[in-house]
Amino acid sequence: MLAFYVRGLLAAILAGIIAGLITRATNRGVEVGWVAPTVLVVFVIVLVWGLLRRLATTYTITSRRLTINFGLLSREVHETRLERVQNVRSRQRVLERMLGVGTVDFDTAAGAACDFSFRGVDDPGRIVRTVNAALEDIGVTHPHV
Repeated sequence: MLAFYVRGLLAAILAGIIAGLITRATNRGVEVGWVAPTVLVVFVIVLVWGLLRRLATTYTITSRRLTINFGLLSREVHETRLERVQNVRSRQRVLERMLGVGTVDFDTAAGAACDFSFRGVDDPGRIVRTVNAALEDIGVTHPHV
């Protein structure tokens, strides 16, 4: 989600530049009254879109399955049995570390077609520990988990 917001900010700035160029070409000067609202409107759209994406995504860890549900109007579900998890990795870029979020990647026995990630989650290390504990509870241990 962080990359989404950074790209959204860049898109808002680009929209402001375009608005500035258009007003300069038509009025012989940059109209701040058009540039600032353009940047603000585009960035608000990005924020709302990002919020809807976050609200529409649910990650679940049970003693038997890992599940990703996403969608508001239509729904899509990705899930795997816990015993199929072979590797669990977490990653945080610098800004993500400052914000306390990150991504947890799961490799499954089914191969690349079924691998999935929990993106933008709070405290990814806690997610890894939770999955490791669930794997130990069902008696599955892998040297890479």
